[in-house]
Amino acid sequence: MRITRAGSQASSKGAAEYFTGAVRIDPVIATDPPARLTGNHVTFEPGARTAWHTHPLGQTLVITSGLGRAQTQGGPIRTLRPGDVVWFAPDEKHWHGAAPETAMTHLAFQEALDGKAVAWLEQVSDEDYAQPPAEG
Repeated sequence: MRITRAGSQASSKGAAEYFTGAVRIDPVIATDPPARLTGNHVTFEPGARTAWHTHPLGQTLVITSGLGRAQTQGGPIRTLRPGDVVWFAPDEKHWHGAAPETAMTHLAFQEALDGKAVAWLEQVSDEDYAQPPAEG
């Protein structure tokens, strides 16, 4: 058993090459092999978002506060609310972040394949981000 005490791991800022806007990342879990799970508590300020990216073994988001948005390649932008759980399939190209005027926080869990948990791609344009979300 390993207990990681609250406040024992430093927060970091989301790197500008992978995020637009102010993003804070707080580590939750990083397992030792043969396990491969990693997780972070991520806070996006209003308008902040990830770049397009994929995960080799998929990703689960649990929205914990605020109002967010997510989109998969070719699909509509979807609104995310506290309590929502989002699953992105392996290698599904997507982005996620806060709504334009409301911050959003989520837990993000993904597994690494051959030591890699994410493949970062191009930034989401302001024009694409500004599209109205689909209902439902």
